[in-house]
Amino acid sequence: MGRVEVKVKTSFGEIVVEGASPQEILSLLESFPKDFTDNVSTIISSKLAPSAVSQLKGIVEFTTEGPVLITREKLTHYEAIGLILYASENRQNTAAQIQKLLESSGIKCMVPARLNEMTRRGQVFKPDPKKPEFKLTIQGERWVEDEVLARLRGKTV
Repeated sequence: MGRVEVKVKTSFGEIVVEGASPQEILSLLESFPKDFTDNVSTIISSKLAPSAVSQLKGIVEFTTEGPVLITREKLTHYEAIGLILYASENRQNTAAQIQKLLESSGIKCMVPARLNEMTRRGQVFKPDPKKPEFKLTIQGERWVEDEVLARLRGKTV
């Protein structure tokens, strides 16, 4: 019998497992740790993260407090909040922390009201309703990348 190959599509790419027989492939797959794909995904994400940092160069500065906006371009309150969330760890932060970071950026804004409106627009959501954290939705991430960052870099989509 020839080699047997199984390709498993994951969020970060494809895992290929080869063996001499289907039983060998099954035993190889069973030997994978339960959190194997999560761990690989985390490692790959951390390796790709510097490109996000370079993408925000001249727009956001990373401080010990968190991301602070340094662009001289005029931003709407929504864009400023979107950029702060986009540059935050796991694309999420609390309203109070966003308020602090915007103030450090020189922007005065009613953050809770804007977050409420952004939730209705589908740009942010609360991953856990019991916690005060807001997170960018996929739609919100695309909006920041395709419209806000593109405009700030002088590109049109």
